Amino acid sequence: MEKFINYLRLSKVEILKVIFPTKEQIRNAFITVFIVVLVVSLFLALVDAIMSFSLSKLI
Repeated sequence: MEKFINYLRLSKVEILKVIFPTKEQIRNAFITVFIVVLVVSLFLALVDAIMSFSLSKLI
């Protein structure tokens, strides 16, 4: 039982060391990820359109 209590104490100490992100940091990360995903998806759509057009002209 002593080991378990010691484990809980050490866990509490470690949790207090954690730095949680602020709302502003979360918002900025979300916006950054959204923009990157949007740019990559537009690029892939463009590549797909070019390849589709090329293959349709080739066949």
